[in-house]
Amino acid sequence: MNAIQITGVDDLRQVALPYPRPGPGEALVEVRAAALNHRDVWIKAGRYAGLKYPCIPGSDGAGVVVATGQGADPSLRGREVGVNPSFDWGPDERFQGPEFSILGLPRDGTLATHVVVPAAQLAAKPAGLTWEEAAALPLAGLTAWRSLFARAALKPGERILITGVGGGVALFALQFAVAQGARAWVTSGSDEKIARAVALGAKGGFNYGRAGWGAEAGRAAGSFDVILDSAGGEGFGELLDLAAPGGRIVFFGATRGNPPVLPMRKVFWRQLSLLGSTMGSPSDWASMTSFVARHSIRPVVAAAYPLERAAEAFALMEGGGQFGKIVVVMPPPGAGYGVT
Repeated sequence: MNAIQITGVDDLRQVALPYPRPGPGEALVEVRAAALNHRDVWIKAGRYAGLKYPCIPGSDGAGVVVATGQGADPSLRGREVGVNPSFDWGPDERFQGPEFSILGLPRDGTLATHVVVPAAQLAAKPAGLTWEEAAALPLAGLTAWRSLFARAALKPGERILITGVGGGVALFALQFAVAQGARAWVTSGSDEKIARAVALGAKGGFNYGRAGWGAEAGRAAGSFDVILDSAGGEGFGELLDLAAPGGRIVFFGATRGNPPVLPMRKVFWRQLSLLGSTMGSPSDWASMTSFVARHSIRPVVAAAYPLERAAEAFALMEGGGQFGKIVVVMPPPGAGYGVT
């Protein structure tokens, strides 16, 4: 098979490898498209926990089941599927257990023509989605779903502020919030991204690169019942000021580091809830995929590259200019490509 392999820090290359074989309870998926996430970029840069080289990155993927291992349902063969990248969540819905992992490290991921995963991680490819759209959904969609609904319990009619729109999770959060009947606003450092978010249903947006954006947001929307953030850093204090009394701030990352100061008086006096969230459970996955189908949500794909140009896909994500998911498309099945 062909695969993208990271063999060391910033060492990304396309390689030919033997076909993987499914073990007990596993399925072999012929990948049609895979999507990048920031964790892939961090793995490449050597900035992710539990690094091992070489590795095949990629947490998101969609394709066709071409083989099954002992104990896996043989009727899966030939089915079009998406892959749930959240492995071994554990028995408690409230948090992931000690065996939890994400596809793409330590287990080889989806940036390859074939990937082996437990059959229980597979779900039917959502009807009506292209391969690129189906590949874009899993990790970011699951993360957005759990953040909004399992953690923040977003309700119809509530006001929500989604920071950093343009990234995959933020865009899914916007689409989910709009479908839920919430009133959504966004932030971005790009006026163009804000305009595109408004076209997707946002009520408006605020450019955090301009001084006074928080006051502008307060004038435009008042305060927010829910705030979704993945940046943290110095701007986190601004979010506390924008939260309504009794509001919930949910965060799934800290790309700008920890806040330098956490003004605890604002948190306890205004009865705010600070909620951490990571990926999602099998129940979250089932609810998310059902919601996507019920509301006919189509993932936003920023760009698609063939496998041999995967380095360009990584460069686009590293530059941060995308609006939506970045997808890598596999070569079409042909002679010597399929597995029997």
